[in-house]
Amino acid sequence: MLTRTLSHETWGDHAALIARSEGDSAGSVGKVNPQVCDVATPENPLELQYGERLEQVAVAYETYGELNSQGDNAILICHALTGSAHAAGIYESESVPGWWDPLIGPGKPIDTNKYFVICSNVLGGCYGTTGPISINPKTGFPYRLEFPRYTVRDMVEVQKRLADQLKVSSFASVIGGSMGAMQVLEWPLMYPERVRSIVPIAIGARHSAWAIGLNEVARRAITSDPKWNNGNYAPDEQPETGLGLARAVAMLSYRSFDSLEAKFGRQRVGATRDLLGVSFEIESYLSYQGVKLVKRFDANTYIYITKAMDDHDITEGRGRLPSVLKRIKQKALVMGISSDVLYPETEQKQLMDYLPNASYVRINSPHGHDAFLIEFPQLAVRLRRFLESL
Repeated sequence: MLTRTLSHETWGDHAALIARSEGDSAGSVGKVNPQVCDVATPENPLELQYGERLEQVAVAYETYGELNSQGDNAILICHALTGSAHAAGIYESESVPGWWDPLIGPGKPIDTNKYFVICSNVLGGCYGTTGPISINPKTGFPYRLEFPRYTVRDMVEVQKRLADQLKVSSFASVIGGSMGAMQVLEWPLMYPERVRSIVPIAIGARHSAWAIGLNEVARRAITSDPKWNNGNYAPDEQPETGLGLARAVAMLSYRSFDSLEAKFGRQRVGATRDLLGVSFEIESYLSYQGVKLVKRFDANTYIYITKAMDDHDITEGRGRLPSVLKRIKQKALVMGISSDVLYPETEQKQLMDYLPNASYVRINSPHGHDAFLIEFPQLAVRLRRFLESL
């Protein structure tokens, strides 16, 4: 296996949407180094769901803990839309912990004393895995919109190839929220012999018209920016306005009425009455979130990944939903969020109607869809209980 260290600079700013504790090192996996390995070559190309192929695919990933001799004590953590492989620990060059750091480490719910934990950047990502910003070996220039369209199933195939290279025989569990949960639902359908339990959080069996519509508005915001230039922008000349607006749309769907009202209400930035200026704190917040994303993410990548999310439908090519879900025999913990307006609890309860070996828990939170990145105490209790029951 060709494995190499990925420079921290490649990964950019991995600060999550919320502040995570930096003062308590107890249970931390400590300093981590992102790695990258090749999972597709001209001799072993990646055949994509829509018929195209990639002859070179590198995957960025992190691991925590040690794999046992049987290769079966692994847990796969799957990230959401703008996430990365940096799920836990800190880098030498920065002190911001990984996006699920409170849950992963020695003695924590996802216990690295017991489990070998893997988190990889998805196919098409911009944090070290081959995607639109990567160099096309046939042209010597970035792929941009020449990158082939891919799906969540293609993401899982890349994860499976990584697991093979890491000598993982099977996963004790595959866990993830939002887009990560799309991958979670695909694993037992694509490779049932390689996964023994699943934890899908805040997702449904297929992307709804509501979620697709929100993604389409975000994509239009990007493609309407003159700097987008049909995807042919320079790396240091992103369509900042369009990508920032796309992020603002997404942020509104990630939170809830109560969350934003409690945090901002009608607080004003100042006494300005400028018609086109920023008057309210919520406006300032959305602008700030857009600026943060532009610094760490790529606009073409955003378009590709949201298209893959919109294509999410576990029934495609497999049959009717009841029969497809009944094929998932693995023990499952399905989590929903009480205030989620993007993937409401009705979608998780639909999964529960047909999964034969599943239990359901609700995360009670005013924070909407983002609660799976915020409500760590609730997540910790439920994950620990579930993993201890395996």
